[in-house]
Amino acid sequence: MRESHLAVIERNVEWSDSIVTEPYEVAWASEAIFFVRILDAQCTLPTELRVQLSPDGMHWCDEGSLLHIDWKSEIYFVRVSHFGGWLRLTGQMTPNQRARIIAYLQLKE
Repeated sequence: MRESHLAVIERNVEWSDSIVTEPYEVAWASEAIFFVRILDAQCTLPTELRVQLSPDGMHWCDEGSLLHIDWKSEIYFVRVSHFGGWLRLTGQMTPNQRARIIAYLQLKE
């Protein structure tokens, strides 16, 4: 039987300007899915989040996967595989835009 774990990495957080989610240690997993659920948003321009990975949770590089948010849906996701020990999302909001979100990280082995 496969193992799975759902981590809530951001809960009722307001995004504006620079976005960086809490890092999460994922070395045991073989696949991951980030979910971002929009609770409230005053946004009109798309936002693009990058998946980042790290060997130690302190030094980060872009993994290559992107999560595109157009603010027209309630929930968005991006799948990730072949990652190191830690994962997070990062991005930049357009000035004067704000959103309240919940971010989840679903892990499977």
